[in-house]
Amino acid sequence: MIMWELIQANKRKSIVLFISLGMTLLLLGYFFGGAYYPDGGGYIGIFFALIIWGILSLISYFSGSKILLAVSGAKEVTKEVHPQLFNVVEEMKISAGLPKMPKIYIINEAAPNAFATGIKPEESAVAVTAGLLARLNRDELQGVIAHEVSHIVNRDVLFVTFAGIMLGSIVLISEIFLRSLWFSGGGRYSSRSSKSSGQGQMIIMIIAIVFAILAPILAQLLYFAISRKREYLADASAVRYTRYPEGLASALEKISDTSIDLKSANKVTAPMYIINPLKPKGMKLSDLTSTHPPTSERIRILRSISGGANYVNYQSAFNNVKHAKSTIIPSSGLTDNTQIALKEMAAVPIVLGVSKQNKRDTGDIMMKVNKYSFIDCKCGLKIKIPPDFKKNELFCPRCGRLHKLEQ
Repeated sequence: MIMWELIQANKRKSIVLFISLGMTLLLLGYFFGGAYYPDGGGYIGIFFALIIWGILSLISYFSGSKILLAVSGAKEVTKEVHPQLFNVVEEMKISAGLPKMPKIYIINEAAPNAFATGIKPEESAVAVTAGLLARLNRDELQGVIAHEVSHIVNRDVLFVTFAGIMLGSIVLISEIFLRSLWFSGGGRYSSRSSKSSGQGQMIIMIIAIVFAILAPILAQLLYFAISRKREYLADASAVRYTRYPEGLASALEKISDTSIDLKSANKVTAPMYIINPLKPKGMKLSDLTSTHPPTSERIRILRSISGGANYVNYQSAFNNVKHAKSTIIPSSGLTDNTQIALKEMAAVPIVLGVSKQNKRDTGDIMMKVNKYSFIDCKCGLKIKIPPDFKKNELFCPRCGRLHKLEQ
């Protein structure tokens, strides 16, 4: 059962965030216009801000996912690149009742992580890094994909897509204004204004500068505040879809146990990922500035679940770990008493750290994404052929055996 109450709540949050960030854009326009043109410049700034708001809204709706995927360096792949990934996504699509299979992308990076995006379930996408595919076993990968699919079902991706584009634009406009002041020396207004009006404009200029500095920070805090709760809800939904909380718990443990940086991540895209890729290892961030709940806490909650895989079971584990009675699951989920049995825990040891085989697997996945082809020679050597290789045949560098290539 899909929690209608949760979906509606997430839609309301998206609207609140959309309006709040839009108002921030309007205020930026007013102060920036007033700073440069004291006679009605503020209203001119609002006019241009409205135009920008409208354009960004259209971009967010029609192309927001494509932009976020492109910024993240994600490439759409076929089933031949990683059959297991496609099988797992298809399983979770069926378990979650999605109307359409999400598109699948792989990010050519060794750091393990994943995210989902899209305006609606019919037009969604799941992106995972090559490092994630190389390090996780099937149960762990299923837990991560279930988490991301739940973001799609719960309409979290609508929030992330709109917020990411709007937040990025606020940061960009503020940067442009501050840089323009630097290059102009901040003196554009002085030659046009009388002494009395010049003092008033100086005040507006100071307010504009302060707002240009604070607006991106305030917008990010609003973004972060709404982001945190949805991670708990996605974990709870992932448990329901897989009936195996240890799969997700083990995956979170492996993802967090890495010193490899996700180079394509930035402040705008960081909240999209299952674990914040920008959080320095060992650093404790405050509730205000963290996009995600503490990973160790999420793992403890998952491993404390007992009695079943229902939302009620997750809520009980959440309260036990947090030592609080705060409700993380909407009432529509807590009134569902459907019995969902947990799967038995697989006897597979959790191996943290990156092995040589992990590194080789990551490299192979990256090559497949970049359309390399592979030949397994009888001598045991795997020959990797770049996509721009033009010859019809090649010799194995180890044993000298001739291999014919299909063109």
